[in-house]
Amino acid sequence: MAGIMKRIVIAEFMDAAAVAQLRERHDVLYDVALVDDGARLYKEAKWAHALIVRNRTQVRGELLDALTQCTVVGRLGVGLDNIDVAGCEARGIRVIPATGANALSVAEYVIASAMLLLRGAYGSTAAVAAGRWPRNALSNGRELAGKTLGLVGFGAIGQLTARLAQALGMRTVAFDAMMDGSHPAFAATGTQPLGLDALVAQADVVSLHVPLVDGTRNLFHAPRIAAMKGGAVLVNTSRGGIVDEAAVALALREGRLGGAALDVFEAEPLAASPHFEGCPNLLLTPHIAGVTAESNERVSSLIAQKVLEALEP
Repeated sequence: MAGIMKRIVIAEFMDAAAVAQLRERHDVLYDVALVDDGARLYKEAKWAHALIVRNRTQVRGELLDALTQCTVVGRLGVGLDNIDVAGCEARGIRVIPATGANALSVAEYVIASAMLLLRGAYGSTAAVAAGRWPRNALSNGRELAGKTLGLVGFGAIGQLTARLAQALGMRTVAFDAMMDGSHPAFAATGTQPLGLDALVAQADVVSLHVPLVDGTRNLFHAPRIAAMKGGAVLVNTSRGGIVDEAAVALALREGRLGGAALDVFEAEPLAASPHFEGCPNLLLTPHIAGVTAESNERVSSLIAQKVLEALEP
């Protein structure tokens, strides 16, 4: 019957306006502490008709078994490696990611990181304030314009990143294992399709936009990092496990890699990592490339609407 109130469990952060939108029509349990309280989460899951998560909640195994009434899982983001999608489908549970809603945040993060790492001038505040004047040392930074951006993975985020890069004068090339060179996305964005090895050899900035699957695990291992253009910059906003973190650190220390921005890690939260200490031109951020005030609103609003639609009889 239409109008029957259902139970929605939200285990991680969601924008307040979207939570309120869900509460207007259904019974909502919103508790960001649930992700860290497995026993309680499993208990609450038994009553859930819908579950909404970000990237930390592992919707598999015991939790998936507990979702006996659930018909929809909303993912506040786009990556699905924390969700057993096949297991959900086998149980009649629809999995809905927030496709496209955080693309701009990720694309801006990539461009900002590339600019910062190529220029290499923005860590001098303490020295300048202390009366030192490292002008000569910081006068060899590089401009973004005229450089080649190589995008590994050319979905919505990769394509938007290409457009932003071109607006700043970059040449863009891309590799996507799921697209051949005739795919319309390449022509539409003015991006040259390349094989992965050719891209790695040519790009001044390599940005990763692929899911973590068997074929991409450890994709950027030590040999592939060694094959990158001298002084190139590597940006990973996709998933940890795609990049060999120790190999990145070694390449930075040896001066073969010009810089790296890593937003994702094989184990999250990242534990103390001595191999990263003292690495030059390294940016580490805690899986926030796609998380901004604006993207939180877009992602939450999109998932709220799609979950409401999915719960309609």
